[in-house]
Amino acid sequence: MHQHLSKSMNLFAINLLLFSHERHSMGFGPRVLLGIGALLLLAASTTAAPPKDPCAIPKTLQSELANSYPGKTIVHLSDLSEYDKKHFRKDHGDRCPGLVGVDFYGDKNPTFALVLISGQNPQIDAKLVVAHQIGSRWDLRLVESTDGAPVVWRDRPGKYDDIYGEKSLRATHQVVVLCWYESSAIVYSWTGKEIEKVWLSD
Repeated sequence: MHQHLSKSMNLFAINLLLFSHERHSMGFGPRVLLGIGALLLLAASTTAAPPKDPCAIPKTLQSELANSYPGKTIVHLSDLSEYDKKHFRKDHGDRCPGLVGVDFYGDKNPTFALVLISGQNPQIDAKLVVAHQIGSRWDLRLVESTDGAPVVWRDRPGKYDDIYGEKSLRATHQVVVLCWYESSAIVYSWTGKEIEKVWLSD
């Protein structure tokens, strides 16, 4: 990547010198040449910029997760079946299926819900973890242990009823939704003292 960028910049410098020499003889002033050079530089840097990883997390959180859950990785689109990938993209675009920022505790501190997996089909072990930044450290809370490669997203505060109509919860903050397509979903809410959950139909 660095070599590619260096070659691009060297080519840009050569082209700019040639362009400056040609245009100087045509009466272009230094301000015009400087403006053109800035535009060319912007175009070169934009072309060389790497794509952003939607599953990227802060390095400090990476370190905490590596210590607490060694060998586990965040669920990516490539981990999903074609069916799950199609449905997730329909609702969430190219967002990371195993990571979402959420105001779970209602304190506006950086908070992420993550689905971490290890193993291979059909024996994939999955963990739903909520990471909450408190000062300079991350508090990691294991919310659910399951299998497969479920996806996660956030939803708004409000009332959520379970599939049997026997239980409901009233969330005052954003909730975390863990979903298995063609199966079910679970909504998790922080009450101020503990995490409550209800099962929803898919």
